Amino acid sequence: MLLLFLAVTGAVLAGAAPASAHAALTGSNPQQGAVVTQAPDQVSLTFSEKVAMSDGAVRVLDPKGKRVDTGKPFEADGTTYGVKLHSGLPDGTFTVTYQVVSADSHPVSGAFTFSIGAPSQTSVALSGTAAGGGVVGTLYDIGRYVSYAGFILLVGGAAFVLACWQRGAGVRAVQRLVVSGWLALTGATLALLLLRGSYVGSGKIGDIFDLSLLAQVLQTKSGAALVSRLLLLAAAALFIAVLFGAYARRDEDEEPVRVTGGGDATGSPADGGDPAGDSGADRTGAGVRSGTEGAGTPGRAEDEEAQDLAATDRRDLTFGLAIGGTVVAAGLAASWAMAEHASTGIQTGLAMPVDVLHLLAVAVWLGGLSTLLVALFRAPAGEQIEAAAVRRFSRVAFGGVTVLAATGIYQSWRQVGSWSALTGTSYGQLLLVKVALVAVLVGIAWISRRWTAQLSEAPADVAPPVEEPAAEKEPATVAAGSGDARRAAQLARQRAAVATTRQKRVRDADPVRTGLRRSVLAETGVAIVLLAVTTVLTSTEPGRTEEQAEGATAAASQRSGPLSLKIPFDTGGEDGKGTVEVTLDPARVGSDEMHVFVVRPNGKAFDVPEVKVAFTLEAKKIGPLPVAPDRIATGHWSAIGVQIPMAGDWKIAVTVRTSDIDQATVTKNAKIG
Repeated sequence: MLLLFLAVTGAVLAGAAPASAHAALTGSNPQQGAVVTQAPDQVSLTFSEKVAMSDGAVRVLDPKGKRVDTGKPFEADGTTYGVKLHSGLPDGTFTVTYQVVSADSHPVSGAFTFSIGAPSQTSVALSGTAAGGGVVGTLYDIGRYVSYAGFILLVGGAAFVLACWQRGAGVRAVQRLVVSGWLALTGATLALLLLRGSYVGSGKIGDIFDLSLLAQVLQTKSGAALVSRLLLLAAAALFIAVLFGAYARRDEDEEPVRVTGGGDATGSPADGGDPAGDSGADRTGAGVRSGTEGAGTPGRAEDEEAQDLAATDRRDLTFGLAIGGTVVAAGLAASWAMAEHASTGIQTGLAMPVDVLHLLAVAVWLGGLSTLLVALFRAPAGEQIEAAAVRRFSRVAFGGVTVLAATGIYQSWRQVGSWSALTGTSYGQLLLVKVALVAVLVGIAWISRRWTAQLSEAPADVAPPVEEPAAEKEPATVAAGSGDARRAAQLARQRAAVATTRQKRVRDADPVRTGLRRSVLAETGVAIVLLAVTTVLTSTEPGRTEEQAEGATAAASQRSGPLSLKIPFDTGGEDGKGTVEVTLDPARVGSDEMHVFVVRPNGKAFDVPEVKVAFTLEAKKIGPLPVAPDRIATGHWSAIGVQIPMAGDWKIAVTVRTSDIDQATVTKNAKIG
C-alpha cells in the first residue's frame, strides 16, 4: 500500500510546478522601472503579508553587479521592509533582488530594477530558478507528500484497529501497514528538516547537509514544527508497540482450547466479536469442560470471574490507548496547522483547531479505508475481517466524512473568499477538482455501504470450506534423513503456493465480499489521487490572498508614474485661450512633485503672469489645499513637496491669469493614492 502511495507521488509531482508563493510584492520605493533624480538612502519593499527575512535577503546591485546595500534588512512598518544603501551611488540602472519566507513557510523570490539619473546597461544576470524550485524543490515536495501519506496510514490504521477491529492487531499485514506509515512519516520529516535550509535559501543540493543552515532552520516556525513532529513520533512508536503487542498477546492468552455447547470457535460472538473481549464462551485454558457442567460449580464461577477481569483489563487498555492515541494524533496534525495555511490570514485562532480536525478526519477516513483494503486482500483465511467490524468502520467513516465536509466548507471560505477567486485562481480551480474527487469518493463509498449491508454473519465471518483438487493436495514431506535440501526447498515452495491458493479460494468464496473488495479498492484509488491534489493545494497560494495581491499590484501599477491632466482654459480677454497641463509624481499619498505647463493653442509655451493650484477631497471635506508653484521657465511652473494627506478622488482646480484683470479657474477630478 505504501509503495502504491509513493508511485502516485512520483506521477503527480513529476510534472508539478514549484510551490507557489503565498506572499506577493505589492509595492516598492523606488518603484519598478522608476527613474529618480537623486540616489535614495534606502530601498523599501511592501508585501501582501508579513514575511521572514535573514541577512542578505534583500540585495541591491549597481550596474557592474557590485552590492551597494548594508546587508541588514529591517521592518519599516507592517508589511513593509527596507534595506539601507551606501552613499555616493553613481548614475545608472540598479537591480534589487529579494528572497524571503512568507508567514505560511513558503519561499518568495523576485527582482526588479530602478535607475538613478538615467537608465544604463547592467551586467547583473538574474537566475531563472524561483525560490522553492529545482531539484531541491522537487525533493521537498515529494517529502511533503510522503509525510501526508505516512500520517494518514499511521493515524487511520491505528484508529481502525482500536475502534473497529481489535483482533486485527494480530494480523501481520495490518501491522506492516501502520508501521510503514510511521516509518514514512519519520523519514520524510527528517528529510524535510535537512532540505528546509536549502529549499528557502540557495536551492543547492550541497547545502542540504550544511549544519549552519540547519541551525537557522531550527529557530524558525517551520523548524520548530518539524522537531515537534519528531518528538511526537517517538511517542507514536510507543503507542504502536503497546497497541500491537498488548492486543495480540491478549488474543493469544484468551484463545480457547475447545468450546463446547455451541459457540464461536474464534472466541468471538457471531457479530464479529465483543471489543471488550467478553464473548460468553467457556475459556478455561486448562482443559475441556463438559457442556453439562452447572453454572453454579466452583470452576464455572472462577472462569466467569477471570473473564470479567479480562474484560475490565481490555476496556481499561482500550480507553488508555484511545486517550493517548488521540493526543498524539492531534499533536501530529497540529504540527502542520501551526506552520502552514491555517497559521496565517484571518481567524487564525479558529482556523488552526479546525485544520487539526480536518486532518484527523482525513486520516480516519482514508487511512481506515487503506487498512480495510489490506484486511480484505491480505488477511489470512482464518483471520478474515468480520462483518461487524466492517459495519463499525462504515459508521466511523460516515462521521469522518461529516467532519471533513464541515471543516472543509469553513476552510474553503477562509482561503477563497469570493466566487471570482473560486473560478479565477489556481487555488480555487484545484479546490473544485478536490470537491469533484470527494463527490466521486462518496459515491463509491455509498456502493461499499450497500455491499456491507449485504454481508451475512455466518458465511461472511467463516468462509465455507472449499474442496481442493487432488493436484493441489499438499505434497508429502521429505523423509527424515534424506538429506535432499534442494528437494525440501522445492516442497516448501509448493506448500506455500498451495496454501496461498487455498486462502485465495476461501477468501473469494463469498461473492458479497468480492464486491466489497472491489469497491474498497476503487475508493482507495480515488483517495490516492485526492491526496495528491490536496498536497498540491497546500503548496498553492490561497485564492483570497492571490486576489488581494493582484488588486494591490494593479493599484500600484495604476498609480505608478506621473499623473498628467490637460485642461483647456479661456480667460475671456485678448489672447486668453490655451491649455494647462498638470503633472503629479508619483501621484500617491504623501509627498509629491508637481509641474504645471501652460501652452497656447498652437502648442507654444505661454508665459502668463500667474498660475495657482488647489486640491479638494470633497468626499472627506478636505481642502481646498492651495499650492503656489514657482516659475521655472517660460510656460513652466513647479512645486516640490506637495502633500496629499489621503487617497481618494481629488478635484484639482487650476487658476490661470493672462492679464491684470483676465483670469479663469478650470477643474478636473483625478484619483490619487
